[in-house]
Amino acid sequence: LTVSSKHPKLFRALLQMERTASCGGLAGRIGRSRRLASMMPRTASLGVRLRSMWFGLATCAAALTFTSAASSKGHDYGAVFSKERDVGIKFADLPGFTRSVVERDHALITPESRVWSGTPGWQKTSTAHLITPSFPMGAELTMYLADMATGGVFKSDEKEQMHLERFVFVVEGSVSINCADGPLTLKDDDFAFFPPGYKHEIINLDEAKLVVYERQHFYSTETVPAFHSGSTSDKPILPVPGEIFKLRKCLPEQEEYDFNIHVMDFEPGEFLNIKEVHYNQHGLLLLEGQGIYRLGERWYSVQAGDAIWMAPFVPQWFGALGKKRSRYILYKDTYRHPGSYEPLKLA
Repeated sequence: LTVSSKHPKLFRALLQMERTASCGGLAGRIGRSRRLASMMPRTASLGVRLRSMWFGLATCAAALTFTSAASSKGHDYGAVFSKERDVGIKFADLPGFTRSVVERDHALITPESRVWSGTPGWQKTSTAHLITPSFPMGAELTMYLADMATGGVFKSDEKEQMHLERFVFVVEGSVSINCADGPLTLKDDDFAFFPPGYKHEIINLDEAKLVVYERQHFYSTETVPAFHSGSTSDKPILPVPGEIFKLRKCLPEQEEYDFNIHVMDFEPGEFLNIKEVHYNQHGLLLLEGQGIYRLGERWYSVQAGDAIWMAPFVPQWFGALGKKRSRYILYKDTYRHPGSYEPLKLA
């Protein structure tokens, strides 16, 4: 139906080919005529070839249709907040079931386990915390989702949280930012970094849905990082020796920035070459696609909307599966001495 409606000429051509291909079966049924019998192997062979061509062209047409429908922006993050995210698993018929797992050195938090509530500073906004410093995680970062309703506003509190830094990534909709470097508008796939002590206000414009990273800034130098904003699509793809995935970094690689946010793309079948073990912590949200994530000695099936916390030195690996690109956004702490997390006290 998709091929016939969006590619009518191709559909008519394929239909004619199918009718031609069916001659092989007709010749087999007639069979009495020597002439037809002698033609039958060639006709049947032609039918097989034409049927193969039919399926090949139909597959190409379907792929073209899928690509044009899903990728006018170059990304599709609709599954992250979608209420249809759990299609295929009817949780109402599986009491007590969840894919979420919390271990000593990692956690997988899946959409059916999210608990939405309010958070100070966020007006007319529901938030779902996925990673926090609270026991048993003890993470050095906080990562949460924010679903802003009409009239939704966030106002920073520099007096109570003078060392807090914040990174906001727009998954859906759009927001307006009021700050010393603004005002500016962020739409889906855009982001902004707010350094410690930086006053700012986030205003919902169009059903904004955000992922937010926060942490207490680690002062490795006396230089305070600067406000930064941009869009994933504007960031260059960086070389990663030995790897084939595409890597973009949202923040400058400078010593005053104590973390960075990576956006990583994997085509189906691509995977991490290095089985990583390192002291850096991670907070990950799968924005698109699906795959397998190894964490410690466990292997998890993951898909868009899943969040992962990775503690220092947990073995980790990812392989992308499915029929479309997989993309995730990833927090990684940087420019600090391993095991030394006490911030520099500034006068």
